Amino acid sequence: MTKKTIALIQGDPGGIGPELLVRLLREAEVRASAKLVVIGAPEIFARGEAQLGTKIEAVRHAAIDAVIDIAEGEILHLDLEIEGIGDVPVAEVSAQGGISSIAGLKKAFELFRDGHIDGAVFMPFNKSSMHMGGNDFTDELGFAHDFFGLTTPASEFNVAKGMWNGRITSHVAMKDVPNLLTIERIEEGIHLTDRTLKMAGYERPRIVVAAYNPHAGDGGLMGDEETRVIGPAVERARQKQVNCTGPLPADTLWLKVRDGEYDAVVTMYHDQGQIAIKLLGFDRGVSVLAGLPLPLTTPAHGTAFDIAGQACANLVPTQNAFSMCLNMASNRNATEGVETEVA
Repeated sequence: MTKKTIALIQGDPGGIGPELLVRLLREAEVRASAKLVVIGAPEIFARGEAQLGTKIEAVRHAAIDAVIDIAEGEILHLDLEIEGIGDVPVAEVSAQGGISSIAGLKKAFELFRDGHIDGAVFMPFNKSSMHMGGNDFTDELGFAHDFFGLTTPASEFNVAKGMWNGRITSHVAMKDVPNLLTIERIEEGIHLTDRTLKMAGYERPRIVVAAYNPHAGDGGLMGDEETRVIGPAVERARQKQVNCTGPLPADTLWLKVRDGEYDAVVTMYHDQGQIAIKLLGFDRGVSVLAGLPLPLTTPAHGTAFDIAGQACANLVPTQNAFSMCLNMASNRNATEGVETEVA
């Protein structure tokens, strides 16, 4: 079987990304499982090697526009040239770090568009750095949506211990959430969850949709979103043969997911799902950017400036992100071989 080609994008130079990238590439199983293309500044790759006191001998550096031709056993490193990036301090946001993240992501998308890679994994980005570096969008998902000119929804899913979380609104202020909750938008989110899990190998995903208000509104005593928009959206999706139920109170439905009754939760806003899934499996978690034409994953944690440069970051979420990306690119169940339990 022909090996898939997976791009690894460097991530913010001030965070734990340099360490995680080098540690991932030290794994013989990772190197053997796919053809690997690293995208990033060579100075930051060297920083990761220095932080770990190791050198990846298999790496071949090439210009950013080099032909993608990877010999057996080698790792191709496409070198981004970003002035001053080697001087970016550890544990600090920077415009150079943001420029690097955006440029690396853009190059990976171009490689996929042109048929050179099958999926991509990025080390943690820093949204403040990306904003300083000129990103006009609130996050990398907005950048991806714009690059591919998508007219269909895209969303970030978090996955931990076999539990998937999609959300209707994400990186927006809480005061804006109620106006964004419409029947159409919620139904689109349910369908995106169904499609994403099917792409990830689930034959008929079991989806539960969260309520917005406490106690699912208590029959209208604490808001009407459940009866006005969420319930009708669930019913519409059910009529189109999506295996979904809801709205259920958000404070208890996660127990049902934890106990295996459902595969995925569709939440109404960012922290409604993030708090639960990170509590249940933060040290294993992966983020999947769904609705895009390519498998795109990242560890669910951030740049972790508090431990950057100390060579002590947890590699498991990055390993899981790589495995899930490769599985999805290979049309296997996304969680096949993914480590989900603490050793």
